[in-house]
Amino acid sequence: MLTGLLITAAKPTVAHSVRRWIFHLGALGFIPLGLVDSSVIPVPGSMDVLTIVLASRTEEWWWWIYYAVMATVGSVLGGYLTYRLGRKGGEKALEQKFSERQLKKTFKIFERWGFASIAIPAILPPPIPLVPFLLVAGAMQYSVKKFLLAMTVGRLVRYTILAYLGGRYGRKMLPFLTAHVYVVLGVTLGLTAVGVAGYFLFRNKKEKKSKSKKKN
Repeated sequence: MLTGLLITAAKPTVAHSVRRWIFHLGALGFIPLGLVDSSVIPVPGSMDVLTIVLASRTEEWWWWIYYAVMATVGSVLGGYLTYRLGRKGGEKALEQKFSERQLKKTFKIFERWGFASIAIPAILPPPIPLVPFLLVAGAMQYSVKKFLLAMTVGRLVRYTILAYLGGRYGRKMLPFLTAHVYVVLGVTLGLTAVGVAGYFLFRNKKEKKSKSKKKN
């Protein structure tokens, strides 16, 4: 299960070696793994499983936070590289990677929600796509500061919850958590995302009312 999540396209022996190397690095393993997972060639579930496994090895809450922060750093670095690819290539580069229909839908969502269109997918598990929004943010020259903040907020929420689950329930729940990682993510992060989406909806309506009053 872990081998398949960490590197699905590799042969079993290679995957095993990569898995051992990543886990041997401990929290530092989040950096190379994050660079791959948040790039244009993501490895779904790999960062989630590593976070749960490392957090399950200790009962000290500050280690859970450390693993959550390191996972966030690795993921944000990977996301930033993807953002830079979109910024450098522009819309023409996106047309080579995605269908016209998918691009129009992604651009429409991003134009309306901006910050939230990055933060919310960063919280939610697959199959919610994140990479298209990272590339579109770059292609549309979205603020680097806002982009990094959105990615950091989304990923920190996600990995903090996973680190807590891994650390709180420990090794006894590890087989269940790793085998049903998407179920766990779907429930816990789904509820969180609903709260975040509600906040952005409220703020968006408030801003529209404020602009309407100024015009009048």
